[in-house]
Amino acid sequence: MVKAPSSSSPWWTIQRRLARLNKALFSATRGRVGATYFGAPVLLLDHVGRRTGQARTNPLIYLDDAPNLVVVGSKGGTDAHPHWFHNLMAMDSTEVELPGGVRRRVRPRLADGTEREALWSRLVALYRPYATYANRTDRRIPVIVLEPAPDHSGSSATHH
Repeated sequence: MVKAPSSSSPWWTIQRRLARLNKALFSATRGRVGATYFGAPVLLLDHVGRRTGQARTNPLIYLDDAPNLVVVGSKGGTDAHPHWFHNLMAMDSTEVELPGGVRRRVRPRLADGTEREALWSRLVALYRPYATYANRTDRRIPVIVLEPAPDHSGSSATHH
């Protein structure tokens, strides 16, 4: 099996820079620019660093599986899940921003078994590099379902 480039390789450096640019464009234009990454739809995921307590936002490719959103825990290097994945899974709920400035409160859960396989095939159809990445690592890449979560006032999140 061919291994993915190390997380410090020039390839990953370029990926990180593209993600930062994508996030900046998305945030500045409320998703009018930066709402896709190589043709796949993008959302912004808010999370809090487990060690630092610092608020962070990552642009992620997503699948709209209404009422859920689905993301993939890729780009963590060959042997480790990405930091945002660990941060997200440590949280009861968080928010995502969709194109148009629409914010949703969500709670994460891992997809497993037949649900994971069905979602994985749809995600790969949406963004082919996921399959290539999966072939370069022995790590089972997590599929995360972001389910609607009640907002802080106890009512359901607004879906525009």
